[in-house]
Amino acid sequence: MSIFTYHLVKTSYLWALKAILFPPKPFQNSGLIHMECMTAMTLGSAITSPSRLFSKQVAVFAQWNDEASVDQFLIENKFGKVLSTGWHTRLIFLRQWGKITEFQIPELTIEYEPLDSPVVAVTLARMKLFEIPRFIRWGRPVEKLVRDHPGTSFSLASIRHPRTVSTFSIWRSQKEMTDMVLGHSNVHAPKRHVNAMKERNIKDFHFEFTTLRFKPLSEFGEWNGRTHLIPYL
Repeated sequence: MSIFTYHLVKTSYLWALKAILFPPKPFQNSGLIHMECMTAMTLGSAITSPSRLFSKQVAVFAQWNDEASVDQFLIENKFGKVLSTGWHTRLIFLRQWGKITEFQIPELTIEYEPLDSPVVAVTLARMKLFEIPRFIRWGRPVEKLVRDHPGTSFSLASIRHPRTVSTFSIWRSQKEMTDMVLGHSNVHAPKRHVNAMKERNIKDFHFEFTTLRFKPLSEFGEWNGRTHLIPYL
Protein backbone atom coordinates (compact mmCIF):
# COMPACT_ATOMS: atom_id res chain seq x y z
CA MET A 1 0.00 0.00 0.00
CA SER A 2 1.28 3.47 -0.88
CA ILE A 3 1.98 6.16 1.72
CA PHE A 4 0.74 9.75 1.64
CA THR A 5 2.52 12.62 3.37
CA TYR A 6 1.59 16.18 4.26
CA HIS A 7 4.40 18.67 4.91
CA LEU A 8 4.54 22.22 6.27
CA VAL A 9 7.67 24.35 6.19
CA LYS A 10 8.67 27.99 6.41
CA THR A 11 11.39 28.74 3.91
CA SER A 12 12.71 31.55 1.72
CA TYR A 13 10.64 33.22 -0.98
CA LEU A 14 13.03 31.76 -3.55
CA TRP A 15 12.54 28.17 -2.35
CA ALA A 16 8.79 28.71 -2.06
CA LEU A 17 8.56 30.07 -5.60
CA LYS A 18 10.72 27.27 -6.97
CA ALA A 19 8.53 24.65 -5.26
CA ILE A 20 5.33 26.19 -6.63
CA LEU A 21 6.63 26.60 -10.19
CA PHE A 22 8.82 23.50 -10.44
CA PRO A 23 7.64 20.83 -7.98
CA PRO A 24 9.60 17.57 -7.79
CA LYS A 25 8.58 15.06 -10.45
CA PRO A 26 8.25 11.27 -10.19
CA PHE A 27 10.72 10.59 -13.02
CA GLN A 28 13.37 12.49 -11.05
CA ASN A 29 12.64 10.99 -7.63
CA SER A 30 12.45 7.27 -7.01
CA GLY A 31 9.24 6.19 -5.31
CA LEU A 32 7.40 9.49 -5.74
CA ILE A 33 3.95 9.09 -7.34
CA HIS A 34 2.83 12.74 -7.29
CA MET A 35 3.48 15.91 -5.29
CA GLU A 36 1.40 19.09 -4.93
CA CYS A 37 3.25 22.19 -3.67
CA MET A 38 1.14 25.13 -2.48
CA THR A 39 1.23 28.29 -0.39
CA ALA A 40 -0.17 27.72 3.11
CA MET A 41 -2.67 30.13 4.66
CA THR A 42 -5.17 30.40 7.51
CA LEU A 43 -8.62 28.97 6.89
CA GLY A 44 -11.18 31.74 6.54
CA SER A 45 -8.58 34.48 6.06
CA ALA A 46 -9.63 37.68 4.32
CA ILE A 47 -9.74 37.65 0.52
CA THR A 48 -7.18 40.47 0.55
CA SER A 49 -4.80 38.56 2.83
CA PRO A 50 -1.28 38.41 1.30
CA SER A 51 -1.08 34.70 2.12
CA ARG A 52 -3.87 34.05 -0.41
CA LEU A 53 -1.46 35.30 -3.06
CA PHE A 54 1.93 33.99 -1.98
CA SER A 55 3.99 33.41 1.16
CA LYS A 56 7.08 31.65 2.48
CA GLN A 57 4.88 29.04 4.17
CA VAL A 58 4.77 26.01 1.90
CA ALA A 59 2.31 23.11 2.15
CA VAL A 60 3.12 19.87 0.32
CA PHE A 61 0.79 16.91 -0.23
CA ALA A 62 2.42 13.85 -1.78
CA GLN A 63 1.97 10.16 -2.51
CA TRP A 64 4.83 7.62 -2.41
CA ASN A 65 5.36 3.95 -3.09
CA ASP A 66 6.53 3.37 0.49
CA GLU A 67 8.08 5.03 3.53
CA ALA A 68 11.61 4.24 2.37
CA SER A 69 10.98 6.54 -0.62
CA VAL A 70 9.94 9.34 1.74
CA ASP A 71 13.07 8.89 3.85
CA GLN A 72 15.32 8.88 0.79
CA PHE A 73 13.73 12.07 -0.59
CA LEU A 74 14.07 13.96 2.70
CA ILE A 75 17.74 12.98 3.00
CA GLU A 76 18.98 13.24 -0.58
CA ASN A 77 16.79 15.74 -2.50
CA LYS A 78 17.57 19.47 -2.12
CA PHE A 79 13.93 20.40 -1.63
CA GLY A 80 13.48 17.34 0.55
CA LYS A 81 16.18 18.68 2.87
CA VAL A 82 14.21 21.93 3.10
CA LEU A 83 11.02 20.01 3.95
CA SER A 84 12.86 18.03 6.62
CA THR A 85 13.32 21.25 8.63
CA GLY A 86 9.54 21.62 9.03
CA TRP A 87 6.70 19.33 10.11
CA HIS A 88 5.12 16.38 8.34
CA THR A 89 2.78 13.49 8.91
CA ARG A 90 2.62 10.12 7.17
CA LEU A 91 -0.84 8.86 6.27
CA ILE A 92 -2.65 5.65 5.36
CA PHE A 93 -5.54 6.06 2.90
CA LEU A 94 -9.05 5.24 4.15
CA ARG A 95 -11.60 6.59 1.67
CA GLN A 96 -12.28 9.11 -1.10
CA TRP A 97 -15.17 11.24 -2.31
CA GLY A 98 -14.88 12.71 -5.79
CA LYS A 99 -11.98 12.23 -8.20
CA ILE A 100 -8.60 13.81 -8.86
CA THR A 101 -6.00 13.04 -11.50
CA GLU A 102 -2.25 12.52 -11.00
CA PHE A 103 -2.64 10.71 -7.68
CA GLN A 104 -3.16 6.94 -7.66
CA ILE A 105 -6.07 6.69 -5.24
CA PRO A 106 -6.99 3.13 -4.19
CA GLU A 107 -10.47 2.04 -5.20
CA LEU A 108 -11.01 0.06 -2.00
CA THR A 109 -12.42 1.81 1.05
CA ILE A 110 -10.89 0.85 4.39
CA GLU A 111 -13.09 0.77 7.46
CA TYR A 112 -11.36 2.45 10.38
CA GLU A 113 -12.59 1.81 13.88
CA PRO A 114 -13.26 3.02 16.50
CA LEU A 115 -15.14 6.20 15.67
CA ASP A 116 -13.29 8.10 18.38
CA SER A 117 -9.96 7.61 16.58
CA PRO A 118 -8.24 10.70 15.09
CA VAL A 119 -8.40 11.19 11.32
CA VAL A 120 -6.86 13.54 8.79
CA ALA A 121 -8.89 15.07 5.95
CA VAL A 122 -7.44 16.59 2.79
CA THR A 123 -9.50 18.31 0.11
CA LEU A 124 -8.01 19.15 -3.27
CA ALA A 125 -9.81 21.04 -6.03
CA ARG A 126 -9.09 22.44 -9.50
CA MET A 127 -11.21 25.54 -9.89
CA LYS A 128 -13.34 26.73 -12.76
CA LEU A 129 -11.96 30.25 -13.02
CA PHE A 130 -15.33 31.95 -13.64
CA GLU A 131 -16.79 30.15 -10.60
CA ILE A 132 -14.21 31.50 -8.14
CA PRO A 133 -16.46 34.36 -6.86
CA ARG A 134 -19.24 31.85 -6.06
CA PHE A 135 -16.75 29.49 -4.48
CA ILE A 136 -15.41 32.26 -2.21
CA ARG A 137 -18.92 33.24 -1.18
CA TRP A 138 -19.85 29.70 -0.13
CA GLY A 139 -16.40 28.38 0.74
CA ARG A 140 -15.21 30.94 3.28
CA PRO A 141 -18.02 30.15 5.78
CA VAL A 142 -17.04 26.48 5.55
CA GLU A 143 -13.38 27.38 6.11
CA LYS A 144 -14.38 29.22 9.29
CA LEU A 145 -16.55 26.29 10.39
CA VAL A 146 -13.61 23.90 10.14
CA ARG A 147 -11.11 26.40 11.60
CA ASP A 148 -13.20 27.11 14.70
CA HIS A 149 -14.68 23.64 15.21
CA PRO A 150 -13.90 22.13 18.64
CA GLY A 151 -13.26 18.79 16.96
CA THR A 152 -10.19 19.98 15.02
CA SER A 153 -6.77 19.96 16.63
CA PHE A 154 -5.22 21.68 13.59
CA SER A 155 -6.36 23.01 10.22
CA LEU A 156 -5.22 25.23 7.36
CA ALA A 157 -5.82 26.00 3.69
CA SER A 158 -3.40 26.21 0.79
CA ILE A 159 -3.44 27.52 -2.76
CA ARG A 160 -1.50 27.38 -6.00
CA HIS A 161 -2.64 29.92 -8.51
CA PRO A 162 -4.53 30.04 -10.70
CA ARG A 163 -6.70 26.95 -10.14
CA THR A 164 -5.64 24.70 -7.24
CA VAL A 165 -7.06 25.07 -3.72
CA SER A 166 -6.80 22.67 -0.82
CA THR A 167 -7.58 22.21 2.87
CA PHE A 168 -5.91 20.09 5.52
CA SER A 169 -7.49 19.28 8.88
CA ILE A 170 -6.71 17.00 11.80
CA TRP A 171 -9.77 15.79 13.68
CA ARG A 172 -9.82 14.43 17.20
CA SER A 173 -12.29 11.76 16.09
CA GLN A 174 -14.04 10.46 12.98
CA LYS A 175 -17.41 11.15 14.58
CA GLU A 176 -16.69 14.85 15.07
CA MET A 177 -15.60 15.15 11.46
CA THR A 178 -18.64 13.35 10.04
CA ASP A 179 -20.96 15.34 12.31
CA MET A 180 -19.49 18.53 10.83
CA VAL A 181 -19.96 17.26 7.28
CA LEU A 182 -23.60 16.30 7.96
CA GLY A 183 -24.41 19.51 9.83
CA HIS A 184 -24.93 17.81 13.19
CA SER A 185 -22.26 19.65 15.22
CA ASN A 186 -23.23 21.66 18.26
CA VAL A 187 -21.74 24.90 16.91
CA HIS A 188 -22.98 28.17 15.43
CA ALA A 189 -24.48 27.70 11.93
CA PRO A 190 -23.67 23.98 11.76
CA LYS A 191 -25.07 23.50 8.23
CA ARG A 192 -22.54 25.73 6.47
CA HIS A 193 -20.84 22.70 4.90
CA VAL A 194 -24.17 21.10 3.93
CA ASN A 195 -25.36 24.33 2.31
CA ALA A 196 -22.14 24.73 0.33
CA MET A 197 -22.44 21.17 -0.98
CA LYS A 198 -26.02 21.85 -2.08
CA GLU A 199 -24.81 24.92 -3.96
CA ARG A 200 -22.03 22.91 -5.58
CA ASN A 201 -24.57 20.32 -6.74
CA ILE A 202 -26.58 23.09 -8.44
CA LYS A 203 -23.50 24.23 -10.36
CA ASP A 204 -20.06 22.87 -9.65
CA PHE A 205 -17.27 25.25 -8.64
CA HIS A 206 -14.58 22.85 -9.84
CA PHE A 207 -13.70 20.69 -12.79
CA GLU A 208 -11.95 18.28 -10.39
CA PHE A 209 -12.54 17.83 -6.68
CA THR A 210 -11.80 15.22 -4.05
CA THR A 211 -12.00 14.79 -0.30
CA LEU A 212 -9.63 12.20 1.12
CA ARG A 213 -9.72 10.68 4.59
CA PHE A 214 -6.61 9.19 6.19
CA LYS A 215 -5.45 7.35 9.28
CA PRO A 216 -2.41 9.21 10.67
CA LEU A 217 0.56 6.87 10.98
CA SER A 218 3.25 9.15 12.43
CA GLU A 219 4.36 12.78 12.63
CA PHE A 220 7.75 14.50 12.67
CA GLY A 221 9.10 17.96 13.48
CA GLU A 222 7.21 21.05 14.59
CA TRP A 223 5.07 23.84 13.14
CA ASN A 224 4.92 27.31 14.68
CA GLY A 225 6.49 25.92 17.82
CA ARG A 226 3.93 23.12 18.11
CA THR A 227 4.64 19.40 18.19
CA HIS A 228 2.18 16.50 18.50
CA LEU A 229 -0.46 18.15 16.32
CA ILE A 230 -2.16 14.76 15.96
CA PRO A 231 -3.93 13.55 19.13
CA TYR A 232 -3.01 10.18 20.64
CA LEU A 233 0.00 9.47 18.40
